[in-house]
Amino acid sequence: MDLDLKTRAAEIVRSLPRAERIALLSGRDLWHLKGVATAGVPPLMITDGPHGLRKQGGDGTGIDLSATVPATCFPPSATLASSWDPGLAEAVGRAIGTEARAEKVAVVLGPGLNLKRHPGCGRNFEYFSEDPLLGGSMAAALVRGIQSTGVGACLKHFALNEQETNRMTVDVIVDERTERELYLRGFEIAVTKGRPWTVMCAYNRVNGEYCSDSARLLTDVVRTEWGFDGLVMSDWGATNDRVQGLRAGLDLEMPSSSGANDVLVARALDDGTLEEATLDQAACRIVELMLRALPAVCADGAYDAGEHHLLARRTAAESTVLLANDGLLPLRPHGRIAVIGRFAEEPRYQGAGSSQITPTRIDAFLPALRDLAPGADILYAPGYGLPHSPPDEEALQQACRTAAEADAPVVLVGLPGPYESE
Repeated sequence: MDLDLKTRAAEIVRSLPRAERIALLSGRDLWHLKGVATAGVPPLMITDGPHGLRKQGGDGTGIDLSATVPATCFPPSATLASSWDPGLAEAVGRAIGTEARAEKVAVVLGPGLNLKRHPGCGRNFEYFSEDPLLGGSMAAALVRGIQSTGVGACLKHFALNEQETNRMTVDVIVDERTERELYLRGFEIAVTKGRPWTVMCAYNRVNGEYCSDSARLLTDVVRTEWGFDGLVMSDWGATNDRVQGLRAGLDLEMPSSSGANDVLVARALDDGTLEEATLDQAACRIVELMLRALPAVCADGAYDAGEHHLLARRTAAESTVLLANDGLLPLRPHGRIAVIGRFAEEPRYQGAGSSQITPTRIDAFLPALRDLAPGADILYAPGYGLPHSPPDEEALQQACRTAAEADAPVVLVGLPGPYESE
């Protein structure tokens, strides 16, 4: 952290009355920090973005996964990790940061770094890998790319948030060696090699203690052991005990408790169960973050959507894994090619939930194939509907007949949206 920023932040915090320092510790609304008007710092926006910017329009008072500005939808982390290319991850991060800067966003909430512990986790598409070395290395590269543009990145969800079921209450019981070598190792690599501006704590408990209350995780491990010098924020609604969280190292509560926790913090300061220095430390970290992001937010920003789309296509191609080839590939660009599956027209290119992007462009398989193989006779059968339709026996039989008539069938299958969603 820049010493000048730290000094300036401390000066600003010292100038504020206690009530305003306490107020800084939570969001103004769902997506904005409160800012400090007397210091010329406006409310700054933080928003979703593990694989592309999900900036919500409107006044920030509600969550609307559909009302988002167009942005480049990059292949999600599960795909990007299959490239095994940190340089590619850094290029994607740089593009995401550039788009965030153009949209006046101070911090991108990503990358997600939890492990793929169970195939039923609805956010596995958002996470890089079941391997902490690969995940940590790719996350560090993505962080470096985002932050090279003057926009902050946020590692999430710290820690052991590897399932969606009962994520608000689940207690993850883990021995220290497993925790260190698997679940924390990727975060350690990303923190020490990527130097993120922020880290987001998880909803769940670890060995009986909520992550938002854990001094062991939020101070002893991430700060003292790994040297993290940025801001720790809560996942949205993940704060358990605000006073204990402050003592543990949870600086920023998102979005807010509408003032309820401000009262508890003030009461704890009055009765001596919370030290004034702890309040000031958290407030300083929040102001440091805002000062650090302010130049990028205030700058004129633009990006080439076409260039970023080409980067997304290149990323998808370099991340594709061919499991086997018995001589069929590459397909000949002539003859009869059967395309089976509605995904050929309506592709599943991302998971659902808080990372869902409104893309600037979508390339569907069927028209792309027609462009690439203009001399081929291309047959098409949807085979199934989207997203909740029951099996259609007639459509399946038609798909089988279409495939049988072709020299080569190409089948596009996958899971419907609700199976891969936060």
